[in-house]
Amino acid sequence: MKKKQSLYIILAVTLLSLAVTLIDAFIAPAYFVKVLFKVIFFLLIPMSYFFFFKSEKEGFKKLFRFQKQTMLKALLFGVAIYAVILGGYFLTRNYFDYSGIVSSIGKMGIDGDNFLYVSIYIALINSFLEEFFFRGFGFITLSAHTGKRFAYIFSSALFAVYHAGMMRGMFELPILILVFVGLFIGGCIFNYLNGSSENIYTSWAAHMFANFAINTVGFIVLGVI
Repeated sequence: MKKKQSLYIILAVTLLSLAVTLIDAFIAPAYFVKVLFKVIFFLLIPMSYFFFFKSEKEGFKKLFRFQKQTMLKALLFGVAIYAVILGGYFLTRNYFDYSGIVSSIGKMGIDGDNFLYVSIYIALINSFLEEFFFRGFGFITLSAHTGKRFAYIFSSALFAVYHAGMMRGMFELPILILVFVGLFIGGCIFNYLNGSSENIYTSWAAHMFANFAINTVGFIVLGVI
């Protein structure tokens, strides 16, 4: 049974991550259409795992048990991540061309007029979907069947790969490599936060701060601020 459960999770995370990446890279739907895909792929399909494997019911509940004592660590990590991302942008903006961001998100129907609404969705809802999928499903649940070492690497790597499609054309190669490395490290940090709490709230809080930083860069690049 454990082999079936681990195989289910590994295949689901791999195939659904690649599906979103390919949709972003080659179909490039309007952003609000992509939201529908992500709700189905990152929420509804993983939920079928917990419905099918009844023994995972308690593990599913643990993903949403709030623990105040772990939140301070998460918030501190979040502030640090915000500073690193925003600082990295200011340090590199005179050396690398970030104009690709404007054209790339423009293809998804995002501009200065609606970016505020998109940024709210990214920070609050999209971050939750990703944390439930990559950390709750792809790390915490998977690690119970494969061990934490494999789950750490697997979920962090797929988290980085999943972003490949949406970043197509946004960055020059050196920045793209740095972004991928940063995403993998960020995934490991989020897993670390969840490792002790065994719920997704800690990584969700840190992830929100990372998205706040990315959104801040977006506002700057779009000329909103």
